[in-house]
Formats: sequence, structure tokens, C-alpha cells
Amino acid sequence: MGGQARALAVMLLLGASSAHQRLALDVLRELVETDTTQRSGSGKAAEALAARLAAAGFDPGDLHVVGPRPEKRNLVARLRGHGRGKPVLFLAHLDVVEARREDWSEGLDPFRLTERDGFLYGRGTVDVKDEAAALVAALVRLRQEGFTPARDVIVALTDDEEGGDANGVLWLLENRRDLIDAAFCINTDAGGGQLEGGRRVRYTLQTGEKVFLTFRLEVKSPGGHSSLPGKDNAIYRLADALVRLARFEFPARLNETTRAFFGRMADSETGPTAADMRAVAKAPGDTEAVARLSAASPFYNGIMRTTCVATMLEAGHAPNALPQTARATVNCRLLPEDTQANVESTLKRVLADPQVTLTALDEARPAASSPLVPEVLGPVERIVGEMWPGVPVVPVMDPWSSDGLHVRQAGIPVYGAPGVFYEVDPVRSHGKDERIGVQAFHEGVEFVYRLMKATGSGR
Repeated sequence: MGGQARALAVMLLLGASSAHQRLALDVLRELVETDTTQRSGSGKAAEALAARLAAAGFDPGDLHVVGPRPEKRNLVARLRGHGRGKPVLFLAHLDVVEARREDWSEGLDPFRLTERDGFLYGRGTVDVKDEAAALVAALVRLRQEGFTPARDVIVALTDDEEGGDANGVLWLLENRRDLIDAAFCINTDAGGGQLEGGRRVRYTLQTGEKVFLTFRLEVKSPGGHSSLPGKDNAIYRLADALVRLARFEFPARLNETTRAFFGRMADSETGPTAADMRAVAKAPGDTEAVARLSAASPFYNGIMRTTCVATMLEAGHAPNALPQTARATVNCRLLPEDTQANVESTLKRVLADPQVTLTALDEARPAASSPLVPEVLGPVERIVGEMWPGVPVVPVMDPWSSDGLHVRQAGIPVYGAPGVFYEVDPVRSHGKDERIGVQAFHEGVEFVYRLMKATGSGR
């Protein structure tokens, strides 16, 4: 069965028409083949999607292409409801990381959508133009069906999530919050369905994320000729401090999400691992079980505690001279409940050397995890059960961050709930031959449509 025939069969099974299936694929193709890397910006893509929605009957007053510069613009579209409660916001970003044609396999161009052997290849197919296409297709489908939600449904497709000086979510919050203010946000760039060896194993509903914070460690010493070394050596002093850091672990701190994660994950595990997960799920948790899970998986460790790790080193100025300066970069990922002040004071205590100066290179603003509320968890569990029977829904706190963090910081609860299942190993996001399954894409489009309809209806 060819790719188009497979996709049509999937759509017929799910209840969507071939026209909606083609629309979603056309939007994805247009997005992949529009350069939205940092150097180009997402303005052209935002304009093109706004034109599609206008052609589908959306009022121009409900389509806003806004941003600080023409090339750095965002699309905010609104499906008007009956006004019964604050809107629900759906979020995805349009920008992608750079890709070079010579780095990809023969016959694959990162900026052309290519279907091969049941997969769709192209930059952004995983992160996260597939979800942007699904959101646009869902809006068009609901409009064509004449559906009016109980409350407004807002879709924000933004720029510079991957980096740059014009992050779209921050710009909207600071300049046009009225366009995106909502009761809660569904972020399609976090959480989602996970495949292992092609098998659907779980659907993760993201309710929180860790916060990025980087420090520079620096040691100064007098230097001199390398033939006359003294005891005061900047490299050795810095190395001693880093060894102390390597041996240190921040204490484990579990919240509602991580306890629920381990509680539900235990149902799919066996033996000692399942027992440890159930023990950790019970507040305040079993310290020995925490230690075993931390040792077993960097992911488990990362969602249970703040982490700080050395990532870069720089020292000395000549092979025959004693070092006058030694520096290290230490990257931390803070739990939502942690603070920059606590991490900084802890690091000073662990480094235990006043000659090692510690300088924060950015500012961390953690945001509390979003509560597991029935108006989100209920529809997600129901739709996952309808589409993929037997796949458990597992709340998760990601050890990395997305634009959802900015929305949480603004006081709007955020839930990571995309539609497309993806392979957890290897993850091709940002990498060579980025791809998603054809069937996974079309199922994801259907999931987003159903979730938009359900949350917009409040059921």
C-alpha cells in the first residue's frame, strides 16, 4: 500500500475526510519548504498561514500577524466561541534550527518534504512544524463544520523559540497579551506520544519543566614560567572544585507531577524497578528507592532533582607558562520549586573555595508546575483511549524547557499535549534526517482536532 493510500485508510478509520488529510499535509509541506531558521525569521510563514485561514472564512479581525520586525512575526488566530469562560490557547513555534544539505542522507533535502518508506522527512517535521500544521488544519476543519465552541479557541504560532532576539511568546506577553490571554494553554512542543521500536508505549502529558541557568567558575593565580611551578595553580584549584561538584547531588524533591509519573510508570514495569517507582510515588518517598532510580536513568534523576554539570573548560595562555586564569562553565537545570538564590548558595558551599568565583550568566525564573485538572486530563485520557487503546497517559515534568515556561511565568497553566507519536531513541529533532511517520502524522492531526474541539467545548 502506497503512502497516500495508507494515509487515506488511517483517515477513514479515524473519521476525517481525505480533504482534511490533504490539507494537513499541504500545510506541513508549505511550512517545511519555507525557511524559518533564525537568520530568515518566521514572518513569511505566519503570513502564508494567515492567508490560508482567511481563505477558509476566518474574519481578518481574528487573524493577527504581529511582532517586532517584518521577518520576526507571529500568527495569532482566534475561533470565536459563545463566551462561556476564558479562552483556551494552543501553542506551537514556526522557527527551526539550521540544517545543511550535505549533512543529510542522499536524496533528502532538509528544506523539502520527502515521503520515503512510510516516513516524512524534513527540518521541523518533529520540532515542531508537524504540530503547527495540525493546529491550522484543525481550525479550518472546525470552521468548515460550522462548529462554535463554548469559549474562544486561540492558536499562537510563534518565532524564535529555538533562539534569537525576538522570542514570539515573550513579545506577545509583553506587548499583546490581550491576544493570547487564556484560562490555560495546550503546548504542542512538549510531552506527547512515545514509540519504542515502533510500538506505542505511553502518552506523556507535560505539566512542568525545569529552568536553564548557567554559571561561570573562575580562578586567578599569579602565573609565571612553567619551569618554576608553585603550589598555587589556577587549573589545579579549579579542578579540585569541579571534583567536589561532580560528587555532589542536589536533594530529590518530588511534586504532584513526578509522583504521578512514577505511580503510573510502575504499572508498565516489573520487579524491583516497579517497586521502587511505587515507593517513590508515595510522599515523601523512599530515599533508597530514589537513589536506585537516579542511578538507573539520567532522565529519572533529572526529573527528581536540580542538576548542575560542568560543560566547558578554558585555562592557560601558553604551553610553557603557568596559568593565570582557569574557567569552567557549569550548566544547571532547576526544578520548578527551586530558586536561583538557593542553587547559587549551594554551589558556593560545595565548591568550598573562596578563590573560585561564581558568576551567574543568566537569570532563572522558575514557574510552578501546572495542576492536574480534570478539564485537561479528562479529554486527553479519553481521546488517547479512543485512538490508541491500552496506551497509558503519564504526567511528566520535562528536564528541559520550552516556550511553555514563559506562559507559566505569566500565570497561565500550561499542558504539553501534542498529537504525534515519535521514537524516543534516536530522537531526530535538530538532527540528521529529521522525520516522522506518515501514519503518526495523520493520527496526530486527528488528535489535535479532537482535543481542540473538546477543550473548546469544556468537556
